[in-house]
Amino acid sequence: MTFTLLLVGWLTLGWGSNFAPQPAPTPMLPPSSAQSIEPCRIYGSIYLETDPRRRSYCFATVYLEPEEAFADVLIFKESNKLFADKAGFWYFTMARDFADYALFVTDNRNLADFSIHYTDVRSYAGCRKQ
Repeated sequence: MTFTLLLVGWLTLGWGSNFAPQPAPTPMLPPSSAQSIEPCRIYGSIYLETDPRRRSYCFATVYLEPEEAFADVLIFKESNKLFADKAGFWYFTMARDFADYALFVTDNRNLADFSIHYTDVRSYAGCRKQ
């Protein structure tokens, strides 16, 4: 009984270094509030979300730019996921769970992290360096 009492007291006061409480890990913030999004690093399979209620589950917010000159990234729609291996080459999937990136599409340019424009010419696709 005395041994049990001493053991409980030892653990309660934190004298055992292995049993000391660890500091809580810092919370991980979503990319839009923690840092700027790098649109040149987004490629592969993409899921475009249009439901505003699911915006918080998306990696970034994009704006579909009507003019090619003002877009940050020119996108070529790949028909095979294996060929979507560089910036600007995206394979669009209908299943959110199988996408590498889920992006929310907005109609307000001010709310977007970056803008995209679709191109039909494969060699034009890519990131526009600024």
